[in-house]
Formats: sequence, structure tokens, C-alpha cells
Amino acid sequence: MEHRSIEAFLDESRAVLAGGPVALVMVEDGAGLPSTLAHHLELGFATVIAFNPPGIPIPPEFGARVHRITYDIHAENAVPDAVNRLAEAAPGTWFYYCYNAEYLFFPFCETRTVGELLAFHAEERRDSMLTYVIDLYASDLDRYPNAMSLDDAHLDRSGYYALGRPDRAHHNHPKERQLDFFGGLRWRFEEHVPPEKRRIDRIGLFRARPGLRLSEAHLFNIEEYNTYACPWHNNLTAAICSFRTAKALRSNPGSRYDIHSFRWHNSVPFEWHSQQLLDLGLMEPGQWF
Repeated sequence: MEHRSIEAFLDESRAVLAGGPVALVMVEDGAGLPSTLAHHLELGFATVIAFNPPGIPIPPEFGARVHRITYDIHAENAVPDAVNRLAEAAPGTWFYYCYNAEYLFFPFCETRTVGELLAFHAEERRDSMLTYVIDLYASDLDRYPNAMSLDDAHLDRSGYYALGRPDRAHHNHPKERQLDFFGGLRWRFEEHVPPEKRRIDRIGLFRARPGLRLSEAHLFNIEEYNTYACPWHNNLTAAICSFRTAKALRSNPGSRYDIHSFRWHNSVPFEWHSQQLLDLGLMEPGQWF
């Protein structure tokens, strides 16, 4: 179903936001778009909404299962503005947001739905979930010049680290239960990545509430939403496996000709299974049963 703007979507289809969970897919280009939409539908999202620039069509086989909103995703603050507009319209609904060529994984997602995941998380009195953005990349850039291949996908098995998140309002003391996470291609090729873009943490899943606002830095204005766990025990985290950084490094003229391969001694094939991510410590099962 197509909508000419966010306003038109809210006029015509606001009701689909009520049940949730809702997946918001920010479409930067056509790479991996069909597999991204299919993956999140298979996870059990009640509604999938694609924010598409004009000229990037949604494959017809998705029909009414995906709402398309015509939207300039490359405009300034486009992503937080879109997320905030829809979240504001549906307080209490769980939302997830990602880009095309990104794929959500959570512990045991092969046998559990995202609705079950969030019901459990809510019972632990959590309204947000930390997701690590794990870089995927093709091992053969001659064969896959845009660095994207579902069949030849690789990831880094190590090289991830965290630093305390400084609180500017309190003499840069670290914030409680908040960390800045780094690693993957943004770490290995950091000379091509602006400092403000190097973090790999994103609060990818959250429950909307009045006054909640997402910023361009993928952080919320309510500090508890930015925490990785409650004060009492570890909570669930998830992973967003993403070709986005690899695609950007290959399309940017400043880095394209400096990078001939993303592979290094810690590259391993991606198995497209949550157990691999758990074994590598790239997401946390918490008390999840």
C-alpha cells in the first residue's frame, strides 16, 4: 500500500500502528531491499513500513504486507524525524527501525517471534533494547563491487570494545549503564569514518511514549532508554547485521580506491543464525527462556 507522505499514511492507515510491533525500514537505495523486507516479515512484525525515495519501487510480491511512504530519506534529520512522527502517533506501540540491507537477529529468533521477544522484555520492565550494528561484507570485492552478497557475507569475529559514555552535564563522569560501542569496519577503517559515525550501538527496539524523541545520534532524550540493562541483572540485547557501512565505504570516492578487501585474519563467514552471534558475544540472552 502506497502513501504519498507521512501525513497521508497517518490519515489513511494510522490504525495499523496500534497492535505492533512495527518495523520501519529506511530505504537509502535498492540494495538488499527485497531480502530486508522479507526477513523482517518472517520475524513476525505485525506491520512493516518502508520509507522510500521516489524511483525505488517496492517489489510487487509484497503487496499489502508492506506500507510504502514516499519520503526523502537523505534530507537532514530525515530518519529521526520519521521515527518520531510515527512513534508520537502510537504511544505504547513497540517500534524497530533499520535501513535497507540490514537484518535483525535476536537470541533464538529461529524459533521465537519478535512479538514474543518484546512481551518478555516488557515483563522485565524494559521499554527499549540495545542492538549492536554488526558489519557484514562480501569477501570478494571484484565479484561483488558494492560489498554486498547474501551468499558470501562475512563478519568480524573480534575487535569490538566499549567505552564509558561521558555525561557532559556532570563533568564527563560516565553515565550509569550506558556505553559507547565500537568495532567492525568503522573501527578498522576509521580514517574514512567521521568520529560521530563510529559507534555501533543503536537502540533499535523501543516502546513509544509521549515526549520521547530520537536524535540523529541514535539516542533518546529519556536517559533510561539509552541503557543496556536494568540495575538488577543483564537484559536481552539484539544485533542488526548490516551491509550499510561496507556499501558506503565502497561507494565513497574517498575510500573506494583505498580499500581492496574487507577481509582480515578475524573474518569469518556469516552463518545467518542467532547462535553464531551468541557464541561470538555479539548479543546477550539475559534471562530469556
